[in-house]
This record gives sequence, structure tokens and C-alpha cells, in this order.
Amino acid sequence: MSRRRLVVGTRGSALALAQTEAVVTALREHHPDLTVEVRTITTQGDRRRDLPLTAFSGRGAFVRAIQTALLEGEVDLAVHSLKDLPTAPVPGLTLAATPRRANPHDVLVTRPGVTLASLPLESRVGTGSLRRQAQLLAWRPDLRVVGIRGNVDTRLRKLTEGEVDALVLAAAGLIRLGRWSDTVWPLPVEIMLPAVGQGALALEVRADDAKAQALVAPLNHAPTWAAVTAERAFLRTLGGGCQVPVAAYGRLEAGELLLDGLVASPDGQKRLCSRIQGHPDEAESLGRRLAERLLSLGAQCLLEAPVTVGEEGGP
Repeated sequence: MSRRRLVVGTRGSALALAQTEAVVTALREHHPDLTVEVRTITTQGDRRRDLPLTAFSGRGAFVRAIQTALLEGEVDLAVHSLKDLPTAPVPGLTLAATPRRANPHDVLVTRPGVTLASLPLESRVGTGSLRRQAQLLAWRPDLRVVGIRGNVDTRLRKLTEGEVDALVLAAAGLIRLGRWSDTVWPLPVEIMLPAVGQGALALEVRADDAKAQALVAPLNHAPTWAAVTAERAFLRTLGGGCQVPVAAYGRLEAGELLLDGLVASPDGQKRLCSRIQGHPDEAESLGRRLAERLLSLGAQCLLEAPVTVGEEGGP
């Protein structure tokens, strides 16, 4: 196949397509003669919207079908949300680049007239994430966590229709879809530490496809790569996936890589957190060492706790 043409695989959601379009635009800026075709692929996570996220194996529900298409040569480049990509490598594939990270934080979305500070007692807060549930309940034990799934617009509609009183969403998704409003309240990391890789994209190609790797190389953002490398090493060492109450946030400050990590019980009553810092070139080691520190403090017991996210309409 001529490298004047590149087939890009992605999920078909509005957010996934917006993310992919940003990647395609960047590719065309660096390679004006490149023809890019976008191919949408339905994943297991997309097909089974009736199930909570904890019902999946926790390993690649939103990426596996795209990875299969990549391995079989149906597409040449996969664009994933990095937080969906398992930390275990897939034989034959490689993570080739991570573009500049968008806002990695979580936000609380409320109804008009309600602020972060004035959220009433026992409000129903919608999220399908155990990580968010644990940190919400640690901050406000009175809140009622309602398990929800669906794309950003579906979740916002549940808020508008009164099924929940507030939502916790990723800031990056709202920004990329142009859904930011005056009812969006950023959650500080003291309340809500982000998911591993949140706000970042993963550009995955075949390991033996040197031409595709060369095409995406200019899109890699070194500070983002260092930050998410540390976060993913932290998660890998803990042995957790996206459906365990684990959070991590890496960033560069004054040339140093800072990494905060957290492991919590599902009810938020027990939390272990710590910070490590060092040179960005040590990202992998920093993530591993921070995880080992929390494991030495008893994190394994928290990771093995039953995983239950609040049910629709339940406490």
C-alpha cells in the first residue's frame, strides 16, 4: 500500500470522531500529500450499552475490535482514548505517539442555579466509574451515586430530564464537543484525581509498520508521553484496569515529572495516596515505584474489594 494513503480506525461516537478529526488534521498539516480515510468500528463496549462498565472484563471493551482490525490490516492507525487502552501490550501492535494532552481533569455538571458548593444533601450524582464513585463518596458521603452509561449527550440528557441532579464527566470530552457551559464546575485534584491517561489520545499502529510509525511520530508530545508513561506504569504495577478505584496524575513542573497516585475502597472510606517526582526520562520507573509504595501500605486489599457502582435510581 502506498503511504500516500492511511486508513484510520476509530469508534463511531461523536467524541471519538471529534478526537480522530483532530488527529487527521494534524497528520495533513505534517503530510500535505497524505490521503486519510476514517473508518468507524463498533466495539463491545458500544454494542452492550445495557450493561454497566463493571460487567465487562475490564480489559479493552472499547478498543479490542479496533485493535483486531489493525492487526488484520483493515486499518493502518488506531485512535483511542488513552484511558481505554489496557496497559498490557498486544503482540504485533505498538503505541506510537500521544499528542498533546487536553484538560485531564474531571468536572461536576449541575442544573442551572446549582454550584459545586451548593450541591444539596443526598443529591443523585451520575457516573459509571468506580474511581469517580470512590472519590465522590470520600468528599461527600451523603451523595447518592447513580450508575449511568452512554455518550456525553445521553448523560447530559439524563441530567436535563431529572434522572440525576449532577454528573461527573471528563473536562476534555466536554471541551472537544463544545459542551462547556456555566453549569460545569472543575473538580480540584484534592477532590477528584483523574483516571490514568485521561484527556490523552493513543495512536496505535502495527509494530512492523515503520512507515505508519514515521507518519505519526511528529504528533507525539514529549511531556504528555512522559506523564502517561508514568501513570500507566503505576496502573500496570498495581495490576488494575479501568474498573478499579485507582487514579493517577502525572505532569511536568519546572523540568521535573510529578506523579500523584491513589487507591481507594469503592465506598471511599479508605484511601491510600502518595506522590513521587523525578526526571521525565525515569517515567516508567517512577510509576512503578509509586505503585510499589502503595502496595507496601496495603493497597492490594483495597484493589480486591467488591466492585459495585450505584444502580440506576439506587443509593
